[in-house]
Amino acid sequence: MSSFKLSVFTDEISKDLGRALEVAAAEFKLGYVELRSMNDKNIMRWDAKEIAEARGLLERHRLRVTSIAGPLFKVDWPGAPTSKFSPKRDQFNADFTFEQQPEVLERGLELARAFNTDRLRCFDFWRLDDPAPYRKAMNEMMLDAATKAGKRGVTLVMENEYACNTATAAEAVRTLAGVPSPFFKLNWDPGNAAFRNEKPYPDGYNLLPKDRIGHVHCKDVARGADGAPQWMKMGGGYIDFVNQFRQLKKDGYRGAVVLETHWRGAGTPEESTRQSMAGLKDQLRRAGAL
Repeated sequence: MSSFKLSVFTDEISKDLGRALEVAAAEFKLGYVELRSMNDKNIMRWDAKEIAEARGLLERHRLRVTSIAGPLFKVDWPGAPTSKFSPKRDQFNADFTFEQQPEVLERGLELARAFNTDRLRCFDFWRLDDPAPYRKAMNEMMLDAATKAGKRGVTLVMENEYACNTATAAEAVRTLAGVPSPFFKLNWDPGNAAFRNEKPYPDGYNLLPKDRIGHVHCKDVARGADGAPQWMKMGGGYIDFVNQFRQLKKDGYRGAVVLETHWRGAGTPEESTRQSMAGLKDQLRRAGAL
């Protein structure tokens, strides 16, 4: 039993959803998973047959979905200089355009209903050297999307992503203030903040409005030989997750804590996620949250 809804990205275990769910339920003993893709097909492109198949597999393994981890707003802002990060927009087979974002939102809300979750992930557009001239319009677009989501019983959770305009806790404070909706919250990712050279705990976390944290992703970070940040299994990096989890519990957070492995140091995605999940559970136990 955990203080949080302990979850894992299925595609970090295996492209095969059935195998991923088997590991999550039988081995990791989880009650939740996060959906992003299967068989290299982004969830936004799943057809009715694939959705039905996924729902059947989830039911068979008695697993619920913490969030639809879609790519909403992970695009260039029109009229702005092209972001140096924009070539990565096809990550996880999510090569949608800015013009398609209303469709991505609608599809995400449909998927949230299909998979019985009240969380839909979004981002804050590919990172610009100076987003200030476009900030007001960006905020208005996200506020409009949050309003539409709220009418459907869904909350948008914006992930702080190191390649997007909101990468750190400090930037998240700005964005949250600019999108004052109860249906727009932060998907707090300490690993992404660390990649942007912020100390996620305690420095970054202490800046955040605690009632606006709606979701949490976990991946650890270490320093490479050249000093650059690189992904690491949970517990093998320098992020103070033990005290982060302890403080989240103290602050009353009871939402999802989701392993998003990224690290591949154990050779295969499955084994790397297995080792990272063991590290995550160890940190939760030490924090008194498991």
